[in-house]
Amino acid sequence: MRLWIQRFLAYLRAQRNLSEHTLRAYRADLAEFERFWDAKGGSDEDVSKFDRAFARSWLAEVAARPLRRSSVLHKIAALRSLIRFLMDEDVLGRDPFQNLPMPRKESRLPRFLSETETDALMEKGALGDRLTELRDRAVIELLFSSGLRRGELARLSVGDVDLVGGTVRVFGKGSRERMVPVGKAALKAIKDYLDARPAGTTGGSKPLWINARGARLGVGGVALIVRRCARKAGLLKSLTPHALRHSFATQMLGRGCDVRTLQELLGHRSLSTTQIYTHASLEMIRRVYEKAHPRGRGAG
Repeated sequence: MRLWIQRFLAYLRAQRNLSEHTLRAYRADLAEFERFWDAKGGSDEDVSKFDRAFARSWLAEVAARPLRRSSVLHKIAALRSLIRFLMDEDVLGRDPFQNLPMPRKESRLPRFLSETETDALMEKGALGDRLTELRDRAVIELLFSSGLRRGELARLSVGDVDLVGGTVRVFGKGSRERMVPVGKAALKAIKDYLDARPAGTTGGSKPLWINARGARLGVGGVALIVRRCARKAGLLKSLTPHALRHSFATQMLGRGCDVRTLQELLGHRSLSTTQIYTHASLEMIRRVYEKAHPRGRGAG
């Protein structure tokens, strides 16, 4: 089993262009399954012993642990991806999970900021003229302006931003490239930050965001900036870069953007992934209605 897992991970790296973050998640989940396989007497020589009974046993063990449903679903997805690989390699003849009952994904609306909260984040979250403060402001402005994922933002180089044309070139999941518009406030924040950078650090191939050591800012650094700015603005302590992406999508829909255009902006491969924001947008409209209408809370 270990050899096949290693081959599968090598395949993911070479053929699927997955991010390092995703590969680490696959590696951790499959290492955990390998330990379960060994503990239950699975044979490294005969992986075909991975049958329906073994799959049911593994599902029961995972379900019994105090895990969030999303974590359980990630582990199932990783293992089923390995199974598809084994079937393609003629190691397994059928999917051992076929027709087994599976936990369903929780239907949760994404967390998002209202327009008032967004304004507070931009106006109070990153003030000042120091280099790090200019960087932090540019980071949160661009996250909200263009709805980027934190990994997409962290990978940007200076040359990916067109300050004149008002666009940013983004490499999303699977190395898919897209061009995304950037608003005036974000463009100004980026320009102010680049103008304050040391000489020789703003060439086209240089990282757009640098940390205190002068190296490229990582995804963890992006998340830290968002939390710090949210705290300064008096907002949710758990605010994440993804919440700004959700806020971008929700507010765009609330102001009339159609779902197909939003799909392109967000870089979603499937329209169904984008459609969750229509529910979030309706929720935002409902909140505004209840707050603004004198009888909006159903007073009789």
